[in-house]
Amino acid sequence: MSGRTVTAGVLLIGDELLSGRTQDANLQAIATFLGALGVQVREARAVPDIQEEIVAALNALRGRYDYVLTTGGIGPTHDDITADSVAAAFGVPIAERADALAVMESHYGRALDRPEDDNRRRMARIPDGASLIVNASTGAPGFQIGNVFVMAGVPNIMRAMLEDLPERIEGGAVIRSLTVGAAGLRESDLADGMVRVQDECGVQIGSYPYFTEKSRGVNIVARSTDEAALARAGDALEDLVRAAGGTPERS
Repeated sequence: MSGRTVTAGVLLIGDELLSGRTQDANLQAIATFLGALGVQVREARAVPDIQEEIVAALNALRGRYDYVLTTGGIGPTHDDITADSVAAAFGVPIAERADALAVMESHYGRALDRPEDDNRRRMARIPDGASLIVNASTGAPGFQIGNVFVMAGVPNIMRAMLEDLPERIEGGAVIRSLTVGAAGLRESDLADGMVRVQDECGVQIGSYPYFTEKSRGVNIVARSTDEAALARAGDALEDLVRAAGGTPERS
């Protein structure tokens, strides 16, 4: 892990996400996972199951960021076109791979040689030059090609695939954060002061208001790779909340 800034893009693939039928649960898991490795997610896109859309988005992201993680579209059905789209984006052929098939057969405990297995065998089609990503959940592997990691869309399967990634990713500086709560105050009460603290301490600051039936307030979050600067910002934010008439709660 180095001190440089390492970035990632996330590509969420599937008509079900854009129609509202399925609520995405993968972006948060990916961002948390990468953050611990010192990789900052800078962009996330959702695209439909249309090859041209997937190819265009993937090529844009992989040229802009150090890593790209995709989710969705690598299952056994006709609309699972991610593997073919990734192959098209890289300009390489795709075919059933013996190593991928062997992994799946080991998981199922038998040869996938029956007619009813044809759809399952679709998941052993891997772009030329890609390396497999272990899937301890269902056996069907994901794959890595270049700086792109292609994973399943089902959340528990995707998280299982993440476990195979840490040794493949060279992270950078880890961003730390702290939160100063300001119950009873509004963002407008603190806005000018937050800008001053951000500039003086050299940290990133965001404010997040909350509203309940019994209370309202603001949580101020400071982020930085510099722990000393973050500590100074925490002290300054507590002073800011007190000056505005509130009682700071730091976490």
